[in-house]
Amino acid sequence: MSVEPVAEPGNEDAGEAAVTTQSLRYYAVAPDVRLNVRSGPGTSYNIVRVLSYGAKVPIYCQAPGTTVTGPYGTSKLWDNIDNGEYVSDAYVQTGSDGYVAPRCG
Repeated sequence: MSVEPVAEPGNEDAGEAAVTTQSLRYYAVAPDVRLNVRSGPGTSYNIVRVLSYGAKVPIYCQAPGTTVTGPYGTSKLWDNIDNGEYVSDAYVQTGSDGYVAPRCG
């Protein structure tokens, strides 16, 4: 059985904050931000790459970590966007101050 996305990331209307596939949502990173992706849930972890402007990210799970203040408030939540890759939730437009995905672990 094939799984078809509701919308392809990057092809949705500019006003949408998230895109949903069958079981995975993509969330917009704050506008005009090149976001550091780290190897763990905190600012003391190494930067593994930098997301480009206008990026949208999946959130597989979330973990507590270093508290960060960004465009969407102050948060200690970190979003796992790929294997061993985390971004601060304070820079991702999830529409919530709490967990929107399962806890990592």
